[in-house]
Amino acid sequence: MKIVLVHPAGSNWFPGQKDATVVANRMAPIGLLSMAAYILSTGRHEVIVHDCLGPKASPGPQANVKRILAHRPDMVGFTATTSAFPDANDMASLIKEARPDIKIIVGGVHASAIGAQLLERFDSIDYLCLGEGEETLLELVDGEDLGSINGLVWRDGEQAVTNPPRIHIKHLDELPFPAYDLLPRFPKGYYLPPFSYINAPGATMITSRGCIYNCSYCDRSVFQKGFRSNTADYIYDHMKMLKTRFKVRHINVYDDLFTTNRNRITQICEQLIDRPLGIQFNCAVHTGHADDDLLRMLKDAGCLMISVGIESGDAALMERHKASVTIDQVRDTVERIQENGIRAKGLFMMGLPGETHESIRKTSDFIISLGLDDMNMSKFTPFPGAPCWPTIHDDGTFNEEWRLMNCLNFVFVPEAFESREEIDELYNRHIKRFYHDKIWLKTKLRKRLWQHRHTLWRFIANMPSFLAAKRSFEPKTPSRL
Repeated sequence: MKIVLVHPAGSNWFPGQKDATVVANRMAPIGLLSMAAYILSTGRHEVIVHDCLGPKASPGPQANVKRILAHRPDMVGFTATTSAFPDANDMASLIKEARPDIKIIVGGVHASAIGAQLLERFDSIDYLCLGEGEETLLELVDGEDLGSINGLVWRDGEQAVTNPPRIHIKHLDELPFPAYDLLPRFPKGYYLPPFSYINAPGATMITSRGCIYNCSYCDRSVFQKGFRSNTADYIYDHMKMLKTRFKVRHINVYDDLFTTNRNRITQICEQLIDRPLGIQFNCAVHTGHADDDLLRMLKDAGCLMISVGIESGDAALMERHKASVTIDQVRDTVERIQENGIRAKGLFMMGLPGETHESIRKTSDFIISLGLDDMNMSKFTPFPGAPCWPTIHDDGTFNEEWRLMNCLNFVFVPEAFESREEIDELYNRHIKRFYHDKIWLKTKLRKRLWQHRHTLWRFIANMPSFLAAKRSFEPKTPSRL
């Protein structure tokens, strides 16, 4: 069977403005590449990956469908976040119009969170893959009886049938490395966020699945609660493959809990120290898993920057939405990361249920006081599989427009605010305050400009898009921040 796996473009920027996100950060679709590699490893099927956000992608559903159909597939599979699902469905409808015989399957976090309702509402979709996709997809393309494929939702006449959930893959080392070679122009057509790396080209990796925490805003519909990970040997070999085959010189590890298994991190750091690959990497740590010995090992192994999930500088909001983390723990963790010679990046979220003008002020002051090397602020978006979803309408107004649910739009407005425009203005001022801070400009950015010449060249090459993005964050009216 020939299957095309598609990464939809979705809605990745602000309504009515050109999408600048792929200019700043173009990530390889690791989930699709993992499934492609798993199916290809059997030698029974042909797999093509079509990335609608890739360097050679065509704009718009019609153009992308034309390219998908040119492969003459028997099945097309889409992975979709909430904001990307409408785009995936639009393409599925066009595919069915042209070739009704092609089977369509949709997986990813949105399908896993909502389930059979999607099959009942959208006629162009034949199957849903709930949860982890490798084994479910392989059994489907192998032609197994539909009723026997765990994790699958399918149609029996007019009725949507949800099969039992699939048991998670216990040993992740059994999976082959993602099929990066299926992406045209990888890795040079893909790049990491600005100022997050020194050496190029870069790539992304995921070395674990699941999370042991229960933050209110996080959708765990695919991998659920728990923690599974690759071994140190597998990770080292994965990094070595990226270096030797694709000349990768920097890797962003996008694990939620990279340092949870201390023994695993000790082993991978020892291997990278004893047998250096000439690669730097970034990762994320939880405040409870970042002692000085671990940080020194990470530094010696080549770690350039560590991200810390903080979300807010307001203690009450932290207690409500991220109870495993305190303000004091955050400050201590950031200080020790930097004392050990590693850059610290703070990850924040504005507009959580219970957010007020005062909590935004506290967060803004907290960010400046931390002396971070970098910061990212997302706009809180309630997702169907998150713990906060059932009660979201009790805490403010919510516009459930899937295309806008991308953490770049305030689809939810906490009850303390009169409008989306009001909280948007506060957000813009908050972002501008950090990046215009004189200490940050002097001690972080200016001293490192030449180190980040690869980022600077990208800025120059895409100057109009970056200037348009900058204007999006310019405050337009006075605010109380």
